[in-house]
Amino acid sequence: MKKTLLFAAALALAFVIGAVSQTPKTSKHRVVFQLDEPEGAAWDSLVKHVNNTRDALAKDGGSQVEVVFWGAGLNMLRKTNTAYEARLKQLSDDGVTLSACRNAMRVMNVKTEDLLPFASEVDSGIAEIVRKQESGWAYIH
Repeated sequence: MKKTLLFAAALALAFVIGAVSQTPKTSKHRVVFQLDEPEGAAWDSLVKHVNNTRDALAKDGGSQVEVVFWGAGLNMLRKTNTAYEARLKQLSDDGVTLSACRNAMRVMNVKTEDLLPFASEVDSGIAEIVRKQESGWAYIH
């Protein structure tokens, strides 16, 4: 009887440990950046600002970051944008979500296959930002 009870307790503990290890780590800070500028100063500073923000917030709980590209900023996510591709890929590899606005894609006749392969898509860039703000994300323009 003791062996059965001990076995059951050990099995339950194994399930609890497995469940805890499967629980995703939540970040203390959630930040959404917007990029709607044509190529220029905003493009040059985006990666620096995202990295600086992530580095600073890492000290007190980490961060989850998304950059929403719409309007003229959508061009930064195009495959033809080889000047920024490596830097954007590094952001993506580091866990930053890079989201293209489908409304801007439609207006600019940009197809999914025209985007860098690590880019994601959202139905509306502005709606994505609204949703993030409503759920407590900090908004950086």
